[in-house]
Amino acid sequence: MLKVGDKLPNFEGINQEGETVNSENLIGKKLVVFFYPQANTPTCTVEACNLSDNYSHLEKAGFQLLGISGDSVKKQKNFHSKFAFPYDLIADENREVIEKFGVWQEKKTFGKTYKGIVRTTFIFDEKGICTRVIDKVTSKTAAEQILEE
Repeated sequence: MLKVGDKLPNFEGINQEGETVNSENLIGKKLVVFFYPQANTPTCTVEACNLSDNYSHLEKAGFQLLGISGDSVKKQKNFHSKFAFPYDLIADENREVIEKFGVWQEKKTFGKTYKGIVRTTFIFDEKGICTRVIDKVTSKTAAEQILEE
């Protein structure tokens, strides 16, 4: 998994509108990249809505946001439209970006072991250096966790 001090990986992703988002264009502002397991599921919705509800506070603190999951562009578009998120969601169906950040890991639920996205938030400075990794994301207070630097 990406650690504090690591550089923002180079990547291109497709957002909810089918447009390419290039990581090189995200340098220059503080950046929050949050990975979530699946669009439109209860916990992921709580997290994404918390970030959306607190977007003005995050923006005031100088942050830009980017959400990433392994969902299709269509699923991301539906999720984005349903809740009118003020930030982009990346569809990473082939897990290229997910693998670069190291969040595709073994998980356990109800005694069953499987591979999936571990809910993780990465914070980068203006130069694209990781300053913080939140690996115990609390969906209801995701924005507060980011702002408590």
